[in-house]
Amino acid sequence: MKKVILMLICLPLALATANAQEVKLGVKAGVNFAKLTGDAVEDADGRTGFHLGGVVEIPVSEKFAVQPEILYSQQGLQQETDFFGSTLETKLKLDYINVPVMAKYYVTDGLSVELGPQFGFNVKAETEVSVEGDSDGDEIEGTSDVSDSVSGFDLGLGGGLAYQLNNGVFFQARYMFGISNVDEDNDEGFIGDNLTNSNLSISAGIKF
Repeated sequence: MKKVILMLICLPLALATANAQEVKLGVKAGVNFAKLTGDAVEDADGRTGFHLGGVVEIPVSEKFAVQPEILYSQQGLQQETDFFGSTLETKLKLDYINVPVMAKYYVTDGLSVELGPQFGFNVKAETEVSVEGDSDGDEIEGTSDVSDSVSGFDLGLGGGLAYQLNNGVFFQARYMFGISNVDEDNDEGFIGDNLTNSNLSISAGIKF
């Protein structure tokens, strides 16, 4: 009986240890080609930024895995307009802590497709305005905090491809598109209604 009890105690510990050995932790970083989509920003350009953070890959079977991540991500847009003969450049800088949870399917050894939701938490929202070519030939700049006008939570969905080498180094390409409205107030937004995030990210990292 004592041996049976000992086995029952040791079995879950052994399984937990085995699973822990299969779980892979890692870090990643890369470049964002981000933009906001919506009628009010149809002609705006995207913002190029960076992302970095940690990943965890949890195997479910030989072909399937779940990969939650936590990333700091620079997003937003920029736009240039003519302002009484001068060039008015406006940048909307939106920084998020993003938590994507990707379901991974390994098509072949090392190559996987990813699909899943992303939960974003806004940590910075500001507009940066600059005017070039004023009457004195100088550049005028100004920055404003717009956190009160930006939703603190952003829900998205995305997918992509990843390839991992035998040494744990991996490469990813992923496109995320927003589902929730970036604008906090749908009726009197600071840019316009029905604005959503979109972001193409290219990453490299390593898992241990």
